Amino acid sequence: VDFMCEMGDLVPGTSGEALGRQVFGFVPDSFVSRPSKRRYPVIAVKFPPTFLRVPSLIRRARATTGPWWTDEVARTPKLDLSGARAQLQAGIDRFTTNLTLQATAITCGIQLVYDQLSLLAAKAGVDQAALMSGHGSHEETAVIDDLWEVSRDRLSLEQFVARHGYHGPFEGELSGVSWREDPAPLRKIVDGYRSMDDSAGPAAVEAGRTAARREAEAKLLAAMPGAAGRAQGKLVLGLAGRYLPLRGVGKVAFLQSLDVARAAARRIGELLAADEVLSEPDDVFYLTAPEILGPPPANARDLVAERREIRDGYRKVRLPMFWTGDPDYELIGDVVPEGAGDRGDGGRLTGVGVSAGVVEGPARVVTDPALAEMEPGDILIAHTTDPSWASLMFMASALVVDIGGQLSHAAVVARELGIPCVMNTRDGTRVVRDGDRLRVDGGAGTVEIRSRPDGE
Repeated sequence: VDFMCEMGDLVPGTSGEALGRQVFGFVPDSFVSRPSKRRYPVIAVKFPPTFLRVPSLIRRARATTGPWWTDEVARTPKLDLSGARAQLQAGIDRFTTNLTLQATAITCGIQLVYDQLSLLAAKAGVDQAALMSGHGSHEETAVIDDLWEVSRDRLSLEQFVARHGYHGPFEGELSGVSWREDPAPLRKIVDGYRSMDDSAGPAAVEAGRTAARREAEAKLLAAMPGAAGRAQGKLVLGLAGRYLPLRGVGKVAFLQSLDVARAAARRIGELLAADEVLSEPDDVFYLTAPEILGPPPANARDLVAERREIRDGYRKVRLPMFWTGDPDYELIGDVVPEGAGDRGDGGRLTGVGVSAGVVEGPARVVTDPALAEMEPGDILIAHTTDPSWASLMFMASALVVDIGGQLSHAAVVARELGIPCVMNTRDGTRVVRDGDRLRVDGGAGTVEIRSRPDGE
């Protein structure tokens, strides 16, 4: 976090503190932003062409990685050990390239445009969330669109998986099981969509967000002083439409790359387990990439057992929100189950309001989206989210997330769906219980527990 904030302090038009708050939802009280102009001469030369090229580079990466992902995962089951290792290395290389592009897009484009849009919205007294959404099909709303089509029997589940199978629970974790490998979690979501009225479909939601954005843009331009002010407003709004959706585009490219690496690693695990180097295929995820790209360690089974024990220990630790050096952690004994929270601070949570609106409804605490039992209208409570959660979010009436800020994944999707969202509540998944009656104010950034099923 410190390193990212230091980067932000060197970028014209933003700061380390702004970058930290918008990505992580906060910066530590001890952090002091120190903007510097020492790299401005270098930036003056390199930034303009990078800024102009980022959209085309990101979209080209998305366009080329998609077909590559389709072809690669289709041939994985037939690969021998040498071929699987080559595929893993190719996945790592492409992931690194695409993730670098994504980081470049955020720091050299998306962040700067977001800052300028926020400043204009504040001056004009316009809701910035309305200006940031409704720019047409978003990568993650495309997943929702297709899943809705499955629920209406206009698209088969197999066709859906062929398009979006690189997603899945904990998709940012290499050992996570993608929908390509197990589509079972999708069936429960499809059933939930089927229970929703046709008028609640994603097309209607998108049309509403587009209309709200255009209305907000008109208000902003009307509030800008003179011809020069309106020209500035039009420029920033145009850049917002071009740059803000890129966050989802770049994410797809590196997630597809990661899924190829996942497929290759699982194939290597199968082959090593067959040779009795490992006890079971998924033990491969307790080894490092260098350890499986070449001859595996002679003591591979012992290493797996040792690392499994370490990981099990980590899962019983609650970390503070931030720390310097080694964290002072809390040992919680057993892994906390879903929706088993304590009362907390008087039944009230505060966070960062990232999508306005006020909603009351029942809470659904989800720590594993594969096991979620969401009902349309539930308020989704999560520790953090990734793109696979968008399919659940569509059924939610509001989102409450422990960590993150204005540019976090859940915030972006909430604005696209037009539902209230509060980020960075820190311990919402611990305080809120399944079935609690909540009042969520996505503008004020507050969550109130109105009542509990047990009458507390």
